[in-house]
Amino acid sequence: MTPAGWDCHAHLFGPYARYPLAAERSYTPPEAVEAQYDALLQRLGLAHGVLVHASAYGKDHGLLLDALAARPAWRGVVVVQPGDALPLAGLHARGVRGARFSHRSGPGNNFAGSASFDDLLALAPALADAGLHAELWTDTRALPAIAGQIAALPVPVVIDHMGGFDVAAGVDDPGFGALLGLLATGNTWVKLCAYRNLFHAPDATAGRAFQQKLVQANPERLVWGSDWPHLRVAPAPDAAQLLAMFRDWAGDGAVVQRVLQANPGCLYG
Repeated sequence: MTPAGWDCHAHLFGPYARYPLAAERSYTPPEAVEAQYDALLQRLGLAHGVLVHASAYGKDHGLLLDALAARPAWRGVVVVQPGDALPLAGLHARGVRGARFSHRSGPGNNFAGSASFDDLLALAPALADAGLHAELWTDTRALPAIAGQIAALPVPVVIDHMGGFDVAAGVDDPGFGALLGLLATGNTWVKLCAYRNLFHAPDATAGRAFQQKLVQANPERLVWGSDWPHLRVAPAPDAAQLLAMFRDWAGDGAVVQRVLQANPGCLYG
């Protein structure tokens, strides 16, 4: 158990009577409310959560900001584009620590309502001024082409879902190598959340080597996220099992403590 630990990636939905979804959206999830997430954190033995604004809410950050106001131990990540009405200045004081952007390979991989990598490039100076980092949902096929731009940004960049690594390509894949290179610089962080990359793997243990390579590259720039409530995944995984998998793969109590406590405390605290 890690009483001061962090879950660095979760989403809230509803209750819809108070927080309705955007009329134009690409998915309609079941409700996943504050009390449920609170209960999950208690079951995981963690004290802090990081809420990522969901694209199904469009430009409306009311749910996320209300949740942060009610839960001082939680932090938030917004989704913004140039010209949006949501001002970046002042968000840090309200518990927000970052803004999320998307740049993935293949057609149809960026949800409606997502902010793009071009949006990130345009907003990076304003993010720096507001004391916010950038969060990027990408994959190892798309990453090599933008790695140089990421390295030059004036803000830290947190890459989701372990960079969307390709199990079939293995740990020697150049795309995964680009992720390792960015991580080693110290201005890029990676969220250890492997399960979405393992759907086509023979078994979940195929992710162990990828996590271990990331730990070797820079254990001080890794955090862990449950990805609760596991959108559009059926059957949904048990977050407790995902946390246990991370711990097993870490194999070292010092690494576990760093990833669950020290690192997120630095990034989000």
